[in-house]
Amino acid sequence: MLLTIQALMTQELYTLQETDTVHDAHALMSQHHVRHIPILDAGGQFCGLLTQRDLLAVSLSTFAEVSHQERTELETGIPLREVMVREVVVATENTDLLEAAQFLLDTKHGCLPVVDAAGKLCGILTEADFVKLAIQLLKAANSNEMAL
Repeated sequence: MLLTIQALMTQELYTLQETDTVHDAHALMSQHHVRHIPILDAGGQFCGLLTQRDLLAVSLSTFAEVSHQERTELETGIPLREVMVREVVVATENTDLLEAAQFLLDTKHGCLPVVDAAGKLCGILTEADFVKLAIQLLKAANSNEMAL
């Protein structure tokens, strides 16, 4: 049986628009404990990705001698379209899960946005999804060992 991305991907998505700001991205990541934010254009189409690493690269260091208010003001002035990654490898719901896992491992990417045939974002596959799968498999293996 061939497992596809659809079986494991996260469908509850936290997205921002390319006109939202670095400050908005910080707030969303902090509030929902996510490390990857798919970015949508004005028409709602997937157009890029912002990762926690990207955000750290453009954020002021906490060691910089600026106040929290100054940092917020600066980050509110930077739209995501200026810092997001536009060249993003995407997958479809029917992509083989083993192929997707190998891609994430080989490339050291933390996620794969999942789009439908029209290019509309319908999910995201992350490292955390694979950790959840590993936990389920380990629990099942432990249950089977006890039954022996």
